[in-house]
Amino acid sequence: RSLLSLLKKEKMQEPNEKHSSNKAFFFTKLLNAPIAAVWHAITNREAMKQWYFNLSAFNAEAGFEFTFTGQGKQGELYEHICKITEVVIEKLLRYSWQYKGFEGISFVSFELFAEGNTTMLKLTHEGLESFPVTATNAFAKENFIEGWTYLIGSSLKKFVEDV
Repeated sequence: RSLLSLLKKEKMQEPNEKHSSNKAFFFTKLLNAPIAAVWHAITNREAMKQWYFNLSAFNAEAGFEFTFTGQGKQGELYEHICKITEVVIEKLLRYSWQYKGFEGISFVSFELFAEGNTTMLKLTHEGLESFPVTATNAFAKENFIEGWTYLIGSSLKKFVEDV
């Protein structure tokens, strides 16, 4: 079996069996762009502003810390505090994800797999159960799934394929 067929099969399994103990989920997307273009989109601050969030600074190196503000479904603003934990050029970007003023820590991983002139991206977000339950359910797993589905499946896809 090819990597592509394995990832397509994985896409239907939720949560990810390998991380079911900590309720991780993953999302895969085949992007019609070479791996170098996708890597640039997920690691270059100016590119990230076009599809992700407006980061004040970003360097794809382990130990680098960055922040950004995101908006909840009811207009509430949340400051995200992140620290890059692992980088393998054109293969893996992993960082911690926390919220200022709230308990909990999660981890986001972008894994890239070249498939000819296309790229299979696998996003994993684990540790969501460490966030508190709020009156608005701001940190509910479904909100993360919805957010990442839009960001990867629509926004990033459009950005890398329309360049």
